[in-house]
Amino acid sequence: MAIQLPHAAERATLSVLIDAAIKNVNKDRSKNMIKIIDLMEKTLGDTWRPEAYENLRNVFRDPNSKYMQYTNNILDNTDPRILKMALLNLGYEAGFRGFHKVAENSKKYGVSIPWVILIDPTSACNMHCTGCWAAEYGHTKSLTYEQLDSVITQGEALGIHAWVMTGGEPLTRKNDIIKLCEKHNTSAFMAFTNATLIDDKFAEDMLRVANFVPSISIEGFKEANDGRRGDGHFDAVMKAFDILKAHKLLFGTSICYTSVNYKVVTSDEFLDMLISKGVEFTWYFHYMPVGNAASPALLLTPEEREYMYHRVREIRGYDTGKPIFAIDFQNDGEFVHGCIAGGKYYCHINPNGDVEPCVFVHYSQANIKDKTLLECLQQPLFKAYQAGQPFNDDFLRPCPMLENPEKLRKIIHDTNAPSTDMESPEPVDHLVDKCVDYAKNWTPTAEKLWSSNHFDYVSPDDAVNQKAAPQD
Repeated sequence: MAIQLPHAAERATLSVLIDAAIKNVNKDRSKNMIKIIDLMEKTLGDTWRPEAYENLRNVFRDPNSKYMQYTNNILDNTDPRILKMALLNLGYEAGFRGFHKVAENSKKYGVSIPWVILIDPTSACNMHCTGCWAAEYGHTKSLTYEQLDSVITQGEALGIHAWVMTGGEPLTRKNDIIKLCEKHNTSAFMAFTNATLIDDKFAEDMLRVANFVPSISIEGFKEANDGRRGDGHFDAVMKAFDILKAHKLLFGTSICYTSVNYKVVTSDEFLDMLISKGVEFTWYFHYMPVGNAASPALLLTPEEREYMYHRVREIRGYDTGKPIFAIDFQNDGEFVHGCIAGGKYYCHINPNGDVEPCVFVHYSQANIKDKTLLECLQQPLFKAYQAGQPFNDDFLRPCPMLENPEKLRKIIHDTNAPSTDMESPEPVDHLVDKCVDYAKNWTPTAEKLWSSNHFDYVSPDDAVNQKAAPQD
């Protein structure tokens, strides 16, 4: 059963317990990590299933396990202030207290309140990378500090304590970001960044606020990365890694995988390089053909995507892979029951203030400049999204655009949601037509993978055939 205390008292109690746990963890790490899991279970209660806590305990019972070594690396190389704020803000405020509060407010208001919001402080960027959705925005749009502060304040009142900055290049606004982290010190912040603006001064600010984590974009080794991102970017990333590691900060990477780079960015050599530089986690994002100028040529073949499915699971396996935590935004749909966009668990606010269902789906009927955040979350487009979720019973086909293009086509046509693409409006038919062949080609492989792990799954074609078959 979770501890029942007023919020301030509960946070203060947890803060003291975390301090004690971090102070003592070096004495017997395996034993004290299990104590931390016990503390989590007492605090979080039934937020997780009992077996989830026990699985974590089993990881730490073996001092030689991969994830015990991974934990040792984090404890040895991360400032305790960062660890404490991650546990308090991401674990307690967002993962526990916020999780329950957004669930309550979802029932209260009759629409899903997301757990995390992606927000773009600006469209300004010092780079123009192939395949980046923000590369098409131009450099003319930004949200003011006051607008950002207002949205976060409204979100926290609804229970949202996890915020991800995208762009553009969000660190062109790094002074405002630090100011927001200071004011909203019960929220956890992350930013997807090209790293070129990370310096010692910013690293010191990050350490001071302790609730901001960068996720650095990189697409391979120097030649491949700079071919997509421009000369000198790889060296800038390496320098940023060194600065962040020297300040004992927690940081990760963001990798867009395509038909060109998918094997390189999951190779042992590349991962070993990231780990040696201090990277603790990596987001893998499937290339999306968003924007009028986007090329479907970078989309993966079914064989290439299946390789990613198996490889990422190997990387993060308990007994295989590497001491780094890898998340595949597309192929991990099975762990979150399909698409999480449209306000179900997350949504996106672009630098013009438009509240979009997904960072890759640029349509909206509401803007934070003339509506409250709650009103934006109640827009018909989001309700239609949620009514259609999951968009497929095979969660390896989660997206209404990439794997189920007719679903997004119908949603946009039914709601008349206008395009919010800031380079040039993209009609939904133009967008989804680029995905039709991909979806068709991926379906047999997805069904093979899904049915091999979910024996009760019946494909739509099989369901039709079973219904039509004569009965004894």
